[in-house]
Amino acid sequence: MTNTNDMWEEASTFIYTCYEELGLCREAAEARLLDIQREIEDSGTYGHTQQELEYGIKLAWRNSNRCIGRLSWQSIRLVDARDAGSAEEVAECLFQHIRTATNHGKVIPLLTLFAPRTPEGVDPVRIWNHQLIRYAGYETSSGIVGDPASVAFTKEAMKLGWEGNGTDYEVLPLVIEIAGQKPVYVPIPKDLIMEVDIEHPDYPEMESLGLRWYAVPMISDMRLEIGGIQYPAAPFNGWYMGTEIGARNLADPFRYNKLPAVAKVMGLETTSEASLWRDKALVELNVAVLHSYRKNGVSMVDHHTAANQLAKFEEREAEAGREVTGNWTWLIPPMSPATTHIFHKSYSNQVKKPNFFHQPAPYTKNQDDNLPEKKFDQKEEANPALATCPFHG
Repeated sequence: MTNTNDMWEEASTFIYTCYEELGLCREAAEARLLDIQREIEDSGTYGHTQQELEYGIKLAWRNSNRCIGRLSWQSIRLVDARDAGSAEEVAECLFQHIRTATNHGKVIPLLTLFAPRTPEGVDPVRIWNHQLIRYAGYETSSGIVGDPASVAFTKEAMKLGWEGNGTDYEVLPLVIEIAGQKPVYVPIPKDLIMEVDIEHPDYPEMESLGLRWYAVPMISDMRLEIGGIQYPAAPFNGWYMGTEIGARNLADPFRYNKLPAVAKVMGLETTSEASLWRDKALVELNVAVLHSYRKNGVSMVDHHTAANQLAKFEEREAEAGREVTGNWTWLIPPMSPATTHIFHKSYSNQVKKPNFFHQPAPYTKNQDDNLPEKKFDQKEEANPALATCPFHG
């Protein structure tokens, strides 16, 4: 159940901040708050205006402590889908999100917003997927095929009737749950899915590994909170930072674990750790990822440029009189972190709102919906930098 006192306090803080930063007078903010107060008294909640939502999602990005790509926080676009009430309507909105965000590789930061949580605590819409586009994972007698991070969700999709092919890079269907109804799976049209085959400019043998990844990280399982209103379905995206794919998704031992295979095609000696074969393979895999995305015209940022962009963001925030908060363990890139300024400084991890919050997957039990951030888990995929922060994948 919603605590209306807390909602009112959160609404007041947000409206004053929003109106001030938009250059609107305090009298206008106070008049708006009177309307909000009446709404809360009458219904136990209130509705945001389009302007409030458009600025609220920008603030949520700016406040994302895990995101290295916050320099572009003002660029995110909003699609207001609060009226989508059926699984079919939600699916169509998600298809349009994928189409618009991908933009033939010129990625557009985008957030599609569905109906908020009711005063009774009911979520009108939930998207079960961690990301709108992600690869399936299958447990087999000889090990896991595909993405190990997707094994649990893949099982749930199959329980609903989806039939996968059991291959390494198979895109999962969307799973949509409407309040009071059974969840349904909806395959994503293949023409909406942009993928990149990974090749290396100097090691053509790497192409034989058949590595690939999807173009855009679109996070779909986080809860957005703006002014005390909870939006449990608010998929959003930025663009990838190369290391999220090359140093994590394809490289982590508990993900695709491709470093040994990369080392082999490079002809590296792997019998001794002192040869630093893992490091050499890691660098070249990341070179391949950056090269392949660039060759295919897909937006991506390297981790050094991303770190420089964060430094610029920090400068601009200081000029605006705002402290930059951050989660150091997530801001440092997973490759060569000591070569960036981030490694050598500290950040307050204070959580500001509006913001994105983790919430339990509908198919899991005994998880806490109120934690602003999970404790750092090395087995968890790095968030996307609107350059899966929440904004890189």
